[in-house]
Amino acid sequence: MSAPLKGKVALVAGATRGAGRGMAVELGAAGATVYVTGRSTRARRSEYDRPETIEDTADLVTGAGGQGVAVPTDHLDPAQVRALVDRIADEQGRLDVLVNDIWGGEKLFEWESPLWEHDLDNGLRLLRLAVETHAVTSHHALPLMLRNPGGLVVEVTDGTADYNAENYRVNFFYDLAKTSVLRMAFALGQELGPRGATAVALTPGWLRSEMMLDIYGVREDNWRDALERVPHFAISETPRYVGRAVVALAADPDVARWNGRSLSSGGLAREYGFTDLDGSRPDAWRYLVEVQDRGKPADTTGYR
Repeated sequence: MSAPLKGKVALVAGATRGAGRGMAVELGAAGATVYVTGRSTRARRSEYDRPETIEDTADLVTGAGGQGVAVPTDHLDPAQVRALVDRIADEQGRLDVLVNDIWGGEKLFEWESPLWEHDLDNGLRLLRLAVETHAVTSHHALPLMLRNPGGLVVEVTDGTADYNAENYRVNFFYDLAKTSVLRMAFALGQELGPRGATAVALTPGWLRSEMMLDIYGVREDNWRDALERVPHFAISETPRYVGRAVVALAADPDVARWNGRSLSSGGLAREYGFTDLDGSRPDAWRYLVEVQDRGKPADTTGYR
């Protein structure tokens, strides 16, 4: 099927850039109508002060074959989220896929800084952006989703449940945020499963987001130039890869088998057979455990 999600309606909360944009575009390519939200618009940038906007994302969704609808939304403001969901209800009468990808914390955490030395205001705001926003969005969006059976909630995080259970992630606030999102998916699965919907946690691997490419001074067309400086970047993936994971889940009539589970783009690629844009199947979390974390030289043989 060239458009397996035709007639479906999705909300990608936090779709300005990175994984959110990749997921929105792939949902559009699968034929869905996709509402994309964020705080960076053509009229006003967020504190990130980056050029990507939700209008650009909506245009990419439409260009991919879907219908993109940009709705500026601060997901810390329940009134704005309520208005967003009311609009989707009025215009579409349904919501089939909710992707909670709101993050906004890159400039708020300090690498390996212990709790007592970390800026407290920044740490608490990171938790609000990464956790509270997801709860607010689900609170308002799920009644609309539950009008029809088969809905899917995707809680986007960094790291699988197994990996995060064994590894300290960056610092106290970052670790707490990413682990909290994993637990959110589990809890939602308990509440949604008996009501005919499914919730999962999903992590991309080492993402070649716009920000990551800028950090390494490369573009998507020459990203391998960064490998001399960062060899393990060879396992990285485009944001569209995790987008294809979302589409595979949303199009699976047996998606309930994953309810409450922690999933990764690489793991789902093995399950469903999709690839990244270059035809490869990077499996970053297996690579991290078996190669990078063991101090082995970078070698993606068998991992992409």
